[in-house]
Amino acid sequence: MATTDVTLQDAPGRLERKPIVNDMSIQVGTVNGSGSQSSNTVLLRSIFQMGVPVSGKNLFPSNIAGLPTWYTIRANKDGYIARKKEIDFLIAMNAETAQEDALSLAPGAAVLYDEPLNLKSLRNDLVFYAVPYDKLVAAVCPEAKLRKLVKNMIYVGVVAQLLDIDMVEVEKALRKQFAKKVKAANLNMAAAKAGYDYAVANLTKQDPFRIARMDKTAGKIIIDGNSAAALGCMFAGVTVVTWYPITPSSSLVETLIDYMKEYRIGPDGKATFAIVQAEDELAAIGMVIGAGWAGARSMTATAGPGISLMAEFAGLAYYTEVPGVIWDIQRVGPSTGLPTRTSQGDILSTAFLSHGDTKNILLIPNSVSECFDMAPE
Repeated sequence: MATTDVTLQDAPGRLERKPIVNDMSIQVGTVNGSGSQSSNTVLLRSIFQMGVPVSGKNLFPSNIAGLPTWYTIRANKDGYIARKKEIDFLIAMNAETAQEDALSLAPGAAVLYDEPLNLKSLRNDLVFYAVPYDKLVAAVCPEAKLRKLVKNMIYVGVVAQLLDIDMVEVEKALRKQFAKKVKAANLNMAAAKAGYDYAVANLTKQDPFRIARMDKTAGKIIIDGNSAAALGCMFAGVTVVTWYPITPSSSLVETLIDYMKEYRIGPDGKATFAIVQAEDELAAIGMVIGAGWAGARSMTATAGPGISLMAEFAGLAYYTEVPGVIWDIQRVGPSTGLPTRTSQGDILSTAFLSHGDTKNILLIPNSVSECFDMAPE
């Protein structure tokens, strides 16, 4: 049975809801290539650093520059951080989708929008906050060509003020995001501070949502499935990795390369592993089998189109009983499909991968932690 918050009448025609603390879904609607990923990561990490369980996910992952993209941040005090249908706090930065995004919200949600969009005229059952981003970014970023990338960091500061996110944590997260780029970090911090100051001076808190410090993230890290898989492979003792870049699996091996360079260099300064970028997927799986034949723990990572190309070699490995691991980071098909849309379309084909009577072992992780755990298995 659905429940609603107790409300108090504070003025004719207006309801004030009880505070909703550490339980919200934030959605950021922007355009791809605008620097929003950095801003969203800073916002996500700031909440995490305040001890609140949180997760972030692209609704539609990376696309052609200029096309719409959405990112959802789910914070929940009890650890329920899977994405939910309802959006409580919308950050509307994309003129193309802003109206539709606002119209889709349930009554009582909050909308932070770019002032020229004039979203306040759409409905009277939402809380609206307008911010003149172009004016604010011009004051902190002298270089016009950089303003598009810095503009999004302003909403981080505004949201921090509206939701009571500690700016100390925002700066800590931002410095981590731009750890090797001090100049960029300073510029983006100035933008976040400009957003925060504008909110203090011009916006009156009307929505019930806020973030308060907890201790539910101690000893935890923020990590995605591909990175967790890479970490698991290193702990599992992988020594030979062969691959051919293909979205969305490339980050698994790219992350593994960084881990191995940091933790698997011998006392003599030499690598205790081999990671080879092959000329194609056929060569990559062939090298995995060759390394397995020689006794190495070997693996590759690919996506659906690469899996198709690996079928014949996979059959060879099956019948010769040579061990090897393939990470299939699935994407929508058929053929080359949609490389930035994840899927579950390869399960049947990989179970019988080859052209004969094969029955391959499949491990199907359903969480980030299982991506780590199943690597050694």
